[in-house]
Amino acid sequence: MKKVLTGDGSYTLFSEEYKEVYHSISGAEEEAVKKYVEPTGVFELAKKGFINVLDVCFGIGYNSAAVIDAALKSNPDCKIIIVGLEKDEKLLDVMKELSPSFESYKMIRDIRDCVYKNPNVDIKIVFGDARDTIKNIEEGFDICLFDPFSPKTQPEMWTETFFKDIASKMKVGGVLSTYSCATHVRINLVRAGFDPKDGPSIGRRAPSTIAIKI
Repeated sequence: MKKVLTGDGSYTLFSEEYKEVYHSISGAEEEAVKKYVEPTGVFELAKKGFINVLDVCFGIGYNSAAVIDAALKSNPDCKIIIVGLEKDEKLLDVMKELSPSFESYKMIRDIRDCVYKNPNVDIKIVFGDARDTIKNIEEGFDICLFDPFSPKTQPEMWTETFFKDIASKMKVGGVLSTYSCATHVRINLVRAGFDPKDGPSIGRRAPSTIAIKI
């Protein structure tokens, strides 16, 4: 996979299969923080001592690393459980070649046999088609980091059916964050039991989407 330098000095990757980058070229690390950490309330959730995160399309792990950094900064004793759903097993090797500024990214690089554990952080990556693997994971997520390739390129990931499966795994009041604000995406979120609102605009004019499980 080709490394791509983004606007904040961090690198992302270009997918030859989907012909898209994994994170915004305006700033890969900035996107993880501004679109996936701050809008989902990680800082406040961490003060309660426990965060359960579903990372759909785990990719190169930037979104999860940003969550871990923010949670442990807010509360060093916070327990963080992350379940990542991902299709491409080759990314485990590719991630070892990346060095973003997230302090916790060393945990991502240390994932072995799809698992990383320390006293505070428990990461598990489940490989396969997320539309299938989500059916076999436990419920109770506070946050969903939803980061597939674009609705145009990977439309199967943005359906009402898949959003319903995600909703079934989340707590009432849980927050799903994604970069797309496409009308049909928001309609599918509503039909799946979410209340979508505008999220921050980072790297483009259009807002992202924050959706509350109702």
